[in-house]
Parts: sequence; C-alpha cells; structure tokens
Amino acid sequence: MQLQIDHASLPVYEALASEVRIHIIQLLSKKKMNIKELSEALSLSSPIVTKHVKKLEEAGLIRTEKVPGKSGQQRISILKVDHIEVNFPKKIYHSFATHETSIPVGHYSDYQIMPTCGLATEHDFVGPVDQTKYFMAPERMNAQILWFTQGFIEYKTPNFLQEDEQLQQLDISMEISSEFPFSNEVWPSDITFTLDGIELGKWESPGDFADTRGKFTPDWWPDNINQYGLLKTIRITSHGTYMDGEPMSDVTIDDLDTTKDGWTLRIEVKEDAEHVGGVTLFGRHFGNHDQDISFKLYYI
Repeated sequence: MQLQIDHASLPVYEALASEVRIHIIQLLSKKKMNIKELSEALSLSSPIVTKHVKKLEEAGLIRTEKVPGKSGQQRISILKVDHIEVNFPKKIYHSFATHETSIPVGHYSDYQIMPTCGLATEHDFVGPVDQTKYFMAPERMNAQILWFTQGFIEYKTPNFLQEDEQLQQLDISMEISSEFPFSNEVWPSDITFTLDGIELGKWESPGDFADTRGKFTPDWWPDNINQYGLLKTIRITSHGTYMDGEPMSDVTIDDLDTTKDGWTLRIEVKEDAEHVGGVTLFGRHFGNHDQDISFKLYYI
C-alpha cells in the first residue's frame, strides 16, 4: 500500500493511531481470526473489537470473509497489507533552473527480456502475454505498463543543456515493482540501473502489489495482477548517487558526459542477481502516480 501526505490517506493514519488496532494487525499477521478469537486475545468485549475491526476494514488494511462455523456463519478477519510506503511531497530546489523530460514506458529504445512478460495500453493488452515478440509491435508505443522477469529494457533521454549551463543534479523517477505471475507482495527483485554504461546502483524491490487497485489503473485491468508500484527517485549529485535519500553508489555528476545529445537508461534484472524477481514499470494511466519515467536536470 502507498500513502500520500493528503486527505485521502487519513483513514489509514487514523486506523493505525491505536494500540488496540496495532495489536489486531500483529495478531492477524500470524493467522486469520474471528471476532471471538480476537476478543479473547485482546481481553476486550466483542462489541469493542468489532468497532476496531470495522475501522481497519474501512482503511483497507484488513478484509472480512464469511465462512461456515459450528453455529452458522462466522466472520473471519484477514490482513490485506504487509507493506506501507509513505510518499512525502518532493522538495523543490528553487536555486536551480530545470529541464524536465517525460518518457512513456512504451518508448523504449532496446530490450532483451525473458517471460513472464507483457505490456498493455490503457485500453487493452498488446498481443498475448508472455510472448517477447510483441515488445516489437508498433502498438507498444502506446503502452502504459510493461513487465518482464529477467533481462533489460532501455530508454533514451535528450540532454537539453546549453553550452553555458552547468549540470548540478539529475533526478530519474519512475513507478516500479517486481514481477510475479498474478501478484506476490513478498517477492524481492534486485533491479540494477545503468546510465550510459555507468552502473548507478541496485535496488531490491520488495514485491508485486495487488492488495488494492491502483488509483489510475483502468477499470478493465484484472484485480488480481499488478496494480501499482513504488515511486522511486534516483538522484545523481556532485557527491554520489542516491535513491530516496539512501546511498546507491559513488557515481557523481562529474562522471556523466554532459556534452552529449542524450543518455541511455537501462533497467535490468541480471541473470546472476541474488533475487531474480522481475520488473514492472507503470506509466501515467496505471498505478498510483500520474507520471511516466521522468528525467529532471537541475542546472545553473
């Protein structure tokens, strides 16, 4: 689950602001439980526990199913979420001017991938899934989501710096996750990012998410497959490369050739990676973020 610092995320924050509800989440992380079992474990009455369970349901953190019991139907509570990421508003660097380029996920320049794989526009799949040849289809230019298990995909981005402009920082952001047939929230994948042959670093994606529908995922898309990813930002500075503030490598702005007309970004799951868990890339009409792959140059 991804949360923003906004009004729409308040139900989740409110649901988590309770010792009792935190305890319920801890209990449900181990097994499914009914109201009676939760009441006994918490030493609280059933009506009180029911109110707490309803609060967690409304926040989308748990779900309740009716199953046959010894004395008729009983309500079983099940934990829906095992990962929450909170996205804070991005800082704005007022002292720098910027050039920004947005590249749709279907506008890749090269690829070498292995199934499971596929791609789709906001209206339909591009050919049958798990057939790599459809990554060459002309319709792929309209793709807003794509996925593969192993290999790489590359994107070219223009360098709009003028001769008198000095690059100070480069941000590359995208919504991304692992790839698993259907979905698996605990499915790590070691994803490597390379810019113009310079390895920027590796990120371990935690999983492939379908616990809730993506905010921008179209209605025709099935509920039980990739719904959204995590918004990740790679930042190349004068003192190193970082992902969301965490160090990735010692690569700096000085390592990039700023005289070139453009650069090539490679997103890759290597054959010898510890976790070969695939890649899913989400564009403007899928997932939780209204953006494609973004390159932002900060200069003086």
